[in-house]
Amino acid sequence: MAEKLTEAQIESELANSPEWGETSGEIQRTYQFPDFKASIAFVDALAEYAERVRHHPDILIRYNKVTVSVSTHDAGGITAKDFALAQEADRIASQLVTA
Repeated sequence: MAEKLTEAQIESELANSPEWGETSGEIQRTYQFPDFKASIAFVDALAEYAERVRHHPDILIRYNKVTVSVSTHDAGGITAKDFALAQEADRIASQLVTA
């Protein structure tokens, strides 16, 4: 089981992930894409990764905006697994934007 991070550890990780923020015991970021189709392509790619690592974020789609929220429920808060997912989401989004 993943270990819940301390507030200091979370702040340190967020410093390395400037687009992400902490809210209500989870980390969250909103991505903006050119259109709905690009938003769905991002969600599809992120879903593939989430299934592979068995760690699933909450995803909210609003046309060209996708909000990703993640915490580790069995640890009761934010863990390193959440930041790994955040990094992968950023990588996927950057590939879609430059493609």
